[in-house]
Amino acid sequence: MKKLFPIVFLAVLMLLPANNVQAQYRKKRATTEIAKDGDNKRQWLGRTADTSWHPTIGGLYEQVTSAATGKKGKKTEPIIDPSGKRKIRESAYDTVWKFTAFDAKTFYFIDYDYNRFRTLKWQRDKERDWGKFDPVMDYLSTAGRIPMHLCAVFAVNPSVTDPDLRDELVAKAQMEAVISLDYFRDILIEKEMKNKVSYKVAQIDWRYWKDEAYYTEPQPTEDLIRVGLIFDFSSKKIDLLPSAAKGSKSFPEIKFFPNDATIQESYVPELDELAAFLKQEKGLEVQVTGYCDNVGTETYNTGLSRQRAVEVKKALVLRGIDEHRIEVLYKGEEDPVGDNNTLSGRMANNRVTIVIQ
Repeated sequence: MKKLFPIVFLAVLMLLPANNVQAQYRKKRATTEIAKDGDNKRQWLGRTADTSWHPTIGGLYEQVTSAATGKKGKKTEPIIDPSGKRKIRESAYDTVWKFTAFDAKTFYFIDYDYNRFRTLKWQRDKERDWGKFDPVMDYLSTAGRIPMHLCAVFAVNPSVTDPDLRDELVAKAQMEAVISLDYFRDILIEKEMKNKVSYKVAQIDWRYWKDEAYYTEPQPTEDLIRVGLIFDFSSKKIDLLPSAAKGSKSFPEIKFFPNDATIQESYVPELDELAAFLKQEKGLEVQVTGYCDNVGTETYNTGLSRQRAVEVKKALVLRGIDEHRIEVLYKGEEDPVGDNNTLSGRMANNRVTIVIQ
């Protein structure tokens, strides 16, 4: 037995490198399988991708994960916009086809599938057809070293109501947009263009983006909407996605008696003021969110908080505000602002908050 031990030990040592190589190969192969159309989205989106072996994707994947986890990545700024769904409108941006030259003080939008950068990357320069993005490339090539801010924008179809599926779609969209932008970066390097281009990926709220057209135009059928690209040609550090409600007037909460959804007379002047403000600021909308205390069942309290928000919406509609400008949310017992063990605390929790957006 003692004579056999050295032989077995040597055999194990010889097998270790082979097993390590096989493990590395399996790791690489698993990474390349992600994001195939038609595959089980939950399967690959839930996988922890190891992209460190890939010189291009590895650095970008670190940016994506650092933006999601808060850990510092290679870049000083995460490429993923951490603010969640941006409530911005298409009408706030100029469109590319109107221009042959670009103003450094203007934000532009183009409904361009940024995934196309992946295909263009592997084509020879003279074979590349940029389509709608052609005016931008012409400007970059003729304007010399002009800097550019570029943001890939996507949205999840509002018809997707499953929160888990929505989260998975967001993860997929972030990853593919980051990789597509990196392909665009490669093309600029290959063409020896000296322009300094900064990149960002952002999710927007499709309903707000389309504004009134959301109710009049046919809606996309795909779950994930690749909205397009927003950009400008400024050397300053700016926000390409400014909120229309930034700096707008704030309004106090509307309080309710326990187990009741009736708006008290004392809040009529506040509702009149809110309606007058919305009539004046036609580009803004309002979000009303209902809450309640923890007395009663969870189902009952959810319904009560919804009814309170609906009553505020009805009051605004009666004052001439279009229904599509009022978003109703209801959270039941969630997010208490007072102690539910005391009467004053429960009174504080029976409320509807008002947020201009």
